[in-house]
Amino acid sequence: MTKRDTIKRNSTEVQKAAMIEALTKSLGIVTTACKQVEISRETHYRWMQEDEKYKSDVEDISDVALDFAESMLHKQIEAKDTAATIFYLKTKGKRRGYIERSEVDHNVSVQQLPDVIIKTK
Repeated sequence: MTKRDTIKRNSTEVQKAAMIEALTKSLGIVTTACKQVEISRETHYRWMQEDEKYKSDVEDISDVALDFAESMLHKQIEAKDTAATIFYLKTKGKRRGYIERSEVDHNVSVQQLPDVIIKTK
């Protein structure tokens, strides 16, 4: 490896570290982080494909952002926000029956079907 390659590699590693920090601050918003670090979105996604450690670090940030959003939802529920409570039950309470269902009757007789006119040339 040449000295130039080593410098370029070190520079890339510094940029990746800066990107991880920027993603952490932006709660995983890629565009915001890329602008802060001055790299393209394409570079970020290429790093995701090529570098398993970088990809893992980015995925960890996504989990932190989701945890943050869930904590905000819990605060809204604690504040007796009905919509937040309903949303939580519809998403997290499905196994307990808190789900909206549409019932469709598939037992339709032929007589109930509308007439269809087929035109031929």
